[in-house]
Amino acid sequence: MAEERFGQDHWTAQLEQRLHERGFSSLTAFADAHPTRPLVELAEQLGNDFSAVHLFKRLVHEAERSHQVTRLVRGQFVRELHESFPDGWPPVLDEETRLEIALALGSWFGFTPVTHQGRVNRASDALLAQPPPPGWRPNGPDDALLSMLLPDKES
Repeated sequence: MAEERFGQDHWTAQLEQRLHERGFSSLTAFADAHPTRPLVELAEQLGNDFSAVHLFKRLVHEAERSHQVTRLVRGQFVRELHESFPDGWPPVLDEETRLEIALALGSWFGFTPVTHQGRVNRASDALLAQPPPPGWRPNGPDDALLSMLLPDKES
């Protein structure tokens, strides 16, 4: 147990050092500076000793402390959408596109804390029931449509 705790402290300290070297006070500030990059790319940018899971775990920790988990969840949607649909929301929702959307939404759900999974399910259902305009591509977690789907009400 102590060894596991040391390992966590070690990577957290390394992460904080890398962030400070790049001029960021927190991982949240770093992620906010790159709102459309996938977590894998952010991890690579910080060095090969971090994974997307490490970063997400730390982002959740920071979001919980600042009561901004919903904003984090919206931000992860932005990352997933940009990765899956670089040209924005698809203009046609045929069977193949719906599958691609379902995969992107599933990935978003996978990077959602348990406390917000019900809200993400409802937001995903709303996006499929009434799709946004073709080409919609939010550039950050404060996008008006995303904020409407997932308002800043912490559960």
